[in-house]
Amino acid sequence: MDAIEVNGIRSYGYTGFLAEERILGQWFQVDLTFWLDLQTSANSDNLEDTVDYRQTIEIVKHIIKTGKFTLVEKLAEVIAQQILTINAISQVRVRLCKPAPPIPDFTGSIVIDITRSK
Repeated sequence: MDAIEVNGIRSYGYTGFLAEERILGQWFQVDLTFWLDLQTSANSDNLEDTVDYRQTIEIVKHIIKTGKFTLVEKLAEVIAQQILTINAISQVRVRLCKPAPPIPDFTGSIVIDITRSK
């Protein structure tokens, strides 16, 4: 099976355990990998024969901007399920990064990594 990767989708959203995270918001970054058959589009050279990855970017940004969840796990799941509504995609991997979690004395990031299939 073939795959397309879309990396570095950044958007500001309102998901988090703390009330301040859901009110003030924070940045999130998403990397997607989705599996589909690319042979037809490789042969035809037509956008209609593949997935327009701009659509996946807009889906991710919209969900991050409008969703208000307590857990980043839920945000990642909603993104995965929405990407799977695209007919040609059979499987998706969502890597959701919270680059600056509000944890005292912690300068790292948190990453949720899920893979879902139809």
